[in-house]
Amino acid sequence: MSDSADKWEQILRVAARLFAQRGYHGTGMTELGDAAGLQRGALYYYIRSKENLLYEISSRHVAKMVEFGERLAKEERPATDKLLRLSERLIRTIHDDLDEVTVFFREIGALTGERRERVFELRDRFEDVWMSILRQGVSEGTFRRADPLLIKAVLGMHNYSYLWLRPDGKMQPEEVARYFCDLLFRGILTETGDAEYRSFTANS
Repeated sequence: MSDSADKWEQILRVAARLFAQRGYHGTGMTELGDAAGLQRGALYYYIRSKENLLYEISSRHVAKMVEFGERLAKEERPATDKLLRLSERLIRTIHDDLDEVTVFFREIGALTGERRERVFELRDRFEDVWMSILRQGVSEGTFRRADPLLIKAVLGMHNYSYLWLRPDGKMQPEEVARYFCDLLFRGILTETGDAEYRSFTANS
């Protein structure tokens, strides 16, 4: 990675931490530059604008999740397996990128124009991934339902773990995901789906 790329990554990490702690509007450019070790002019050279910085912080983890989810959805796996893997990746991402995820949920409303539209498009694509996997489960006879309200419930359970999930927590992210999926599957699995889920989780 080049020095320029290293500096950009440093700025993103510093900004995510400050935005998560003090809020996007509560963090000034001077404060941000001091934390990143850059003068104001040099800081703008890297970020172009404060809103662009917010967009990069807010969109990167979502874009990675969409890429993973859309690839997973196309694989030849049972829907129960896919849903568990998607859950595990999402909780791991929240755990590892907690500052960025916090900024996304708290500050996304500050984005405007095309940046706002792009982030919302990514969010919608991620919801579509969950819906496609649930619908696959319905067609396989392992899930009883797949509807928008269920998506909201499932994602609410996962996403808002950013409020309490901590790096030094007693449970690993994958354990949290398994716990969530156990709760979810008790509500939507058919008898066939329950047997299938138990068969592959017993060996993992």
